[in-house]
Amino acid sequence: MRAVVQNDKNRSKRGGGRTSAVLLSVFALCAGAVVCGCAGTGESPDVRPAAGRQAHPAAPAPAPDSHAALVAAARRWGLDAVPLRPPAPPTHKPRITARDGFEVDGQVEDDLPPVFTTIPTRQKVVFLTIDDGANKDPDFLRMMSELKIPYSAFLSNYLVKDDYGFFRTMQAEGHTLNNHTLTHPYLPGLSYDEQKHEICGMQTIMKKQFGRAPTVFRPPYGNYNGDTLRAAKACGIKYAPIWDEEVFVDHWEYREWDRSLHPGDIVLTHFRGRDDWDGTMVDDMRRFLNKVTRDGYAVARLEDYL
Repeated sequence: MRAVVQNDKNRSKRGGGRTSAVLLSVFALCAGAVVCGCAGTGESPDVRPAAGRQAHPAAPAPAPDSHAALVAAARRWGLDAVPLRPPAPPTHKPRITARDGFEVDGQVEDDLPPVFTTIPTRQKVVFLTIDDGANKDPDFLRMMSELKIPYSAFLSNYLVKDDYGFFRTMQAEGHTLNNHTLTHPYLPGLSYDEQKHEICGMQTIMKKQFGRAPTVFRPPYGNYNGDTLRAAKACGIKYAPIWDEEVFVDHWEYREWDRSLHPGDIVLTHFRGRDDWDGTMVDDMRRFLNKVTRDGYAVARLEDYL
């Protein structure tokens, strides 16, 4: 287990350049003349049948999940390369217990939801988690849907209650909605009963709005104490993942000294836009996907490993 330091998330606004222009290879751009229309002259080839020959039917459009469709989506959203596809979820889930996480109040309590930053796996995958819910960018939904990128949302009610439908859309596409409290407070500063209200209250709202109360919870800012995890357990929570890296529009932040990704790392970002960043959710995802793909990682679904 790698050592970590619990700090509040960096919420400062930072400027920065956008990611580089599209560098997709000629092969990727021209993955078949039927798909891309790539011809030496830049014009559509003459497909009229020779005299006496029967014309072949036109090739069907690529299926939404075909490689050609992913190539086109990567080009459309300005990625350097097509994101790698994750392996099948493990048949035997990694065992994550409190002893794999961090001590609470100077001791380990085995029956509490474990807090962890990385899933124990040898597969070269990382997990994308997105917090809060303030920014509701439809372009983000389209981008992730077209690229088939899984992610897990951790929602705070005061930020999502103005548009639950936005998050129902991502849920319908297979993304998991998890608990991030009612009002995003600094939980260690609250009593046990106050913390339980924040967590259980969000469980109630999520069951009403999204059909189920989640078993995964992230404490705001990554800060917690023993009462946080005891309250979470009382509310039906089984896991309390935090994160190993955080991605912003213009930079990454790391817990590790080596400033690199590792198999099973949990990556954090936020539902934010130009009110907080010099860019959009699409810009943020472009930076994230370009790096993980360049480093040889695929994005897998966190809950498939729990």
